[in-house]
Amino acid sequence: MHNEMISNELIYMDRVQATETKWLWYPYIPFGKITVIQGDPGEGKTTLILNVAALLTQGMFPQSQEKCEPMNVIYQTAEDELSDTVKPRLLSAGADCSHIIVINESERNVTMSDKRLEAAIAHTGAKLVILDPLQAYIGAEVDMHRANEIRPVMSHLGAIAEKYGCAIVLIGHMNKAMGMKSTYRGLGSIDITAAARSVLIVARDKENPNFRMIAHTKSSLAPEGKTVAFELDPDRGFYFRGEYECNIDEILMGVGTKSKGRQAMELLQEELKNGEISQQIITAKAKFSNISKRTLDEAKKVLGVKSVKRSGQWYWSLPKAEQ
Repeated sequence: MHNEMISNELIYMDRVQATETKWLWYPYIPFGKITVIQGDPGEGKTTLILNVAALLTQGMFPQSQEKCEPMNVIYQTAEDELSDTVKPRLLSAGADCSHIIVINESERNVTMSDKRLEAAIAHTGAKLVILDPLQAYIGAEVDMHRANEIRPVMSHLGAIAEKYGCAIVLIGHMNKAMGMKSTYRGLGSIDITAAARSVLIVARDKENPNFRMIAHTKSSLAPEGKTVAFELDPDRGFYFRGEYECNIDEILMGVGTKSKGRQAMELLQEELKNGEISQQIITAKAKFSNISKRTLDEAKKVLGVKSVKRSGQWYWSLPKAEQ
């Protein structure tokens, strides 16, 4: 009897069917798993995920030319009013609001263990579920700082994500413990981020306040993605800026807030302020400052740096108005 009982509990890996991870946004947000997006208040976490949600409702993936069928999104927020804050932000992002669903919390708050959450996913076929902020959806009876209480909640949520193939994104605030690595600055037990397959940090570039950086600090299903940036322009609104060189831990710890892109622009302005300089000299100085060729080329484009070839050598110069 004992042998029969244990045999029913054993899984032989040669009988397990290998499956391929599907992605909402490779390699940042996987379908069927939990993703955590963390950051200090006001840094753009909600703006980012609402713009991602808006793209899905339009049948588009973030930073991709790939099209898809418009997807339903469940968005729960404990911090903003639906009518005067959430709806205007969705409209500003271009969302098709017929694909955005909210579970009514007027009489009873939703929690991660709430049966209504799974029922809503099953009913709507939502492919993205957002809980913002995660601290409000843990449940009043659960101490988020106690591993033995948070683990079963996160395990249950992960099982729902896998069952329905939806991406569940938890928006989290950072604690105020400066001088710590980003991995340990999330509020609550480390088991929250341990249960997530992907963890992203959103932070502001102090040198360029309109720029927000998205840094990958945990990636269990793919190589960590490059840090990318989005801009919140007063006129153009939200748009992705592409890869962005920075060290997120240095920024969060207040140690070197200047981005590599900004360093590259300042290097070019300083070197070229008195006239043209050999490209060879500039690239050597950039390399010495750990500025990559890609970043230098991007800064060159932003500043409108001119290049001419003479005697087999390239020379760079600023536009006339810049000198």
